[in-house]
Amino acid sequence: MVRAALALSAVALVGGCATAGEDAVEKGGEFTFVSPGGQTRIFYPPQERGRLTGLHGENLLEKGKDLGIADFQGKVVVLNVWGSWCGPCRSEADDLQAVQDKTAAQGVQLLGVNVRDNRSAAVDFHRDRGLTYPSIFDPSGRSLLALKNFPRSTVPATIVLDRQHRVAAIFLTDLLEKDLLPEVQRIAAEP
Repeated sequence: MVRAALALSAVALVGGCATAGEDAVEKGGEFTFVSPGGQTRIFYPPQERGRLTGLHGENLLEKGKDLGIADFQGKVVVLNVWGSWCGPCRSEADDLQAVQDKTAAQGVQLLGVNVRDNRSAAVDFHRDRGLTYPSIFDPSGRSLLALKNFPRSTVPATIVLDRQHRVAAIFLTDLLEKDLLPEVQRIAAEP
């Protein structure tokens, strides 16, 4: 009886860890993050991309106004999760702005998601660095629930969405312009 119970538990455990398809993204389905096994840069070919919907929150610089990926239909959206308290976020801010400046004409929009912060510190960070792209103010990280199973404690993180708002790339580390720009340009050039 003990062996039968252990066997049933093992089957349930394996079944609970199973995913739909090869990478937990059905063609045309919603995006669900799957742990990358230590990888900090993850790229999804078009046929394996899951759609991200419903990510929105309060505009950092326009209190009371909602902002989200739905505001950027047909654009490549580069989401950047950041906090003013985050050292790597401070170092990558200029690089992200440079990517925005160099790709805006190609239909690319950066969108920050400010987490675990207070509004005045986040606004000062944004303004002091001359950032022109908008950010969602989300101290609780609630807007990131749209990225199912995404590790909300990972800051900074950058998620690149294609023009259909499917997840094309994830960077779980701080970035330099030279790392992000070619990937964003490649995604923006997709048919």
